[in-house]
Amino acid sequence: MRTERTTLRRQPARGSHERAAIHAVLDEARVCHLGFAVDGQPYVIPTLHARRGERLYVHGAVANRALGVLRSGAPCCVTVTLIDGLVLARSAFHHSLNYRSVVLLGRAAEVADPAEKARALAALVDRVAPGRSAACRPPNEAELRRTLVLSIPIEEASAKVRRGPPVDDEADLALPHWAGVVPLRTVAGPPEPDPHLAPGTVFPHDLALEPGGSHS
Repeated sequence: MRTERTTLRRQPARGSHERAAIHAVLDEARVCHLGFAVDGQPYVIPTLHARRGERLYVHGAVANRALGVLRSGAPCCVTVTLIDGLVLARSAFHHSLNYRSVVLLGRAAEVADPAEKARALAALVDRVAPGRSAACRPPNEAELRRTLVLSIPIEEASAKVRRGPPVDDEADLALPHWAGVVPLRTVAGPPEPDPHLAPGTVFPHDLALEPGGSHS
């Protein structure tokens, strides 16, 4: 996965080109950002993603402009970031975030094979809530015709991670300003029922709400 374009220049000790590290970030995140250019104008679009093996899947309406550009073979950049903590330093200069991120470069291709498309769509539903694809109505033929699924090979990518406390200058260590890390995490709140639920329908308490693991 290491190439000239994915070689880390700034803080290279925080970087990794190991597949396991890249997969772990992609699998935990529920949203990625797709970067591409049209006539010299760059765009960055957030979207749901799912990984299966060495391919990253995204989807949307057939008429979706961003996916249409990527479908044509335009180069793209996919980024994912997870924020793990606020890093508060004694000096303004050394404030930071603890994070895990991935940058993936490549070109997308349309998923035309019906079986692969079905697996990709199920994986995307399971990114909303792991296991959910088996507990809802699958897409019908009309919905499949209206949905475009693209895959991007995970071949040229890097991960970057910051962990730990602030790195203050030694001269600042005696300053009377609190320094340390405030951990952050995403927590699911109480379910909010749809007002049109069929009578007697209850929330599936066995539904996993935390991000799933890697998908080989």
